[in-house]
Amino acid sequence: MQEIDSNNDTFSTDDDAIHDARLWRDEGWTARVIKNEDDDGWAVEMTRDGEREPALIGPWTMGRDKKNPKPLDKSAFNTLVKTASEFRRRSEQQLHAQLHKHITVDTAEGRIKVTLDIVPDEDFPYADLSAWDEMGDLLAKVQTAPNYKLSADSAERWIASGYRRPN
Repeated sequence: MQEIDSNNDTFSTDDDAIHDARLWRDEGWTARVIKNEDDDGWAVEMTRDGEREPALIGPWTMGRDKKNPKPLDKSAFNTLVKTASEFRRRSEQQLHAQLHKHITVDTAEGRIKVTLDIVPDEDFPYADLSAWDEMGDLLAKVQTAPNYKLSADSAERWIASGYRRPN
């Protein structure tokens, strides 16, 4: 059911949605038009529901009076949601790539895939170093320092050591 709040020209289709000129909350996202502290213009910040920090902050268009911001609308909000979602997805992919590395080495016993999975715990970060055979069976797993550098050489040395925990 659509409700109209005559005090601020806001309408919503459910209890949590807000559709205002400078604040738009819907579909799990909040767009907020803010004063750009770097210049005389405006910016928009996109924050995912439940998160403290905005996922994206970008410039926002001036209105016709060249003084106030252009009001948010459904089309602009949808574009902002798409952009912020893509930015978050790329950031998550980059973080995943930093925390999960793998390399494959050829040995006399066959190809072995060595993986390094970093666990960025605030108090006690560590990494799991694992070896897998061609069938996907786990050959060995040890815990190591989170700054362990996985390379073809380090993987070969670890395999040659009988999968002892690296120093």
